Amino acid sequence: MSSKIKKLKDLERKLTVSVPVEDYEKKYAGKLSKIKSTAKLDGFRKGNVPDDVLKQRYGDSIHYEVLNELIQESYPKELQEQNIKPASSPAISIENEDAAKPISYSAVFEVFPEIKPKLSRWKSFEKSEITLDDSDIDLAIDDILERYCEWQKVERAAEEKDQVVIDFEGKIDGEGFEGNESKDFKLVIGSKSMIPGFEDNLVGKNSGESFSFKTNFPEDYFKKDLAGKETEFFITVHEVQEMHKAKIDKELFEKLAMEDVSDEKSFRAEISKRMEGEIAQQEKSLTKESIYETLLQSNDFKVPNATVAEQAELMRKDSLMRMGQTAENAPEDLFPVDEFKENAEKRVRLDLLFSALIQKYELEVKEEDLNAFIEEEAEKYKDGEQFRAWIQSQPQQLDQYRMVILENLLIEKLDSALKSKVKVIKFSELANK
Repeated sequence: MSSKIKKLKDLERKLTVSVPVEDYEKKYAGKLSKIKSTAKLDGFRKGNVPDDVLKQRYGDSIHYEVLNELIQESYPKELQEQNIKPASSPAISIENEDAAKPISYSAVFEVFPEIKPKLSRWKSFEKSEITLDDSDIDLAIDDILERYCEWQKVERAAEEKDQVVIDFEGKIDGEGFEGNESKDFKLVIGSKSMIPGFEDNLVGKNSGESFSFKTNFPEDYFKKDLAGKETEFFITVHEVQEMHKAKIDKELFEKLAMEDVSDEKSFRAEISKRMEGEIAQQEKSLTKESIYETLLQSNDFKVPNATVAEQAELMRKDSLMRMGQTAENAPEDLFPVDEFKENAEKRVRLDLLFSALIQKYELEVKEEDLNAFIEEEAEKYKDGEQFRAWIQSQPQQLDQYRMVILENLLIEKLDSALKSKVKVIKFSELANK
């Protein structure tokens, strides 16, 4: 058996494989013999049908079965022989299937790029520092009191921050559309949970009123068949409800799982502590994102189209799942796959860079690293011992932990290898993004 590899455009490669005649003949003879031992044809005893009669009857199916097996067996062997790691499934073309000559075929596929990571000393990543002040804590507490509020019916016109209970139906050119109506729908005015213009038209309305208005779906609406379309909504208001913020008391502390909080002072201290923990995570996340952006700017390389397409499909499936949809049932214009291509390519490039850098620094997760990580996770649970026992029976979760640890080790290396500059961000700026 022999093969040769040819470079095509970018990461495309063409592998041509030649299989000796003897290999074909051996497989063909074996299959013919197996059929002969069981074949029952009129005029012949079982096991005594002449080969030429069997070939006439079964020859084509044996031939293509042998071809398929030879390709399935030889393709991975020749990839290994050529030291090639394909990034996509091959497009197979039979070059010669005349059994009197060596069988030959070609396989066209993409390969992963060979990456030698560059760490530029001329580019700096941003090390985020988030500042927190008393007004941020005030806003956080106010947000909690609103989220745990009670709604009470009022006999007045609806205002901003009121909750209304409505029936609505939307029509485009007099026709309904998917998701165009709902009954007893609760909506907080100003929450921006509906398309622009919808909530504004509810201000000033009273319970018992029925009315209609027109507004447009945004041009960039995720459902392309609705994007930019003028829509008439028919509304009936059943109730107007006023917000009564939650009180800072024991009942609220229990809802928030604040076991050691007993009064307003300790409540504020706990909120501050939680916000500081959130800030620490945000700082790490933003800094990591800046490091990766710096790496991408310094490392330009081609990525396999097939891998990008697969990643884009995964991203679309994830977006659909969040809406309770599946790729099989969702219309194509709902989160079109092309909209994910740019982010998918970025994800693939980062994954390939990640792997190359892990090899460059010879990073690995040691058992003590994994145990320390599990201990940190166990501290988040009331019954840490139960968590420790459970996690040991979850190999997939442990693999995810190892990947997180590897990434943390890599970020530590890159933090010291690259130049950085501090970027100060106010918590309020971050919260409004």
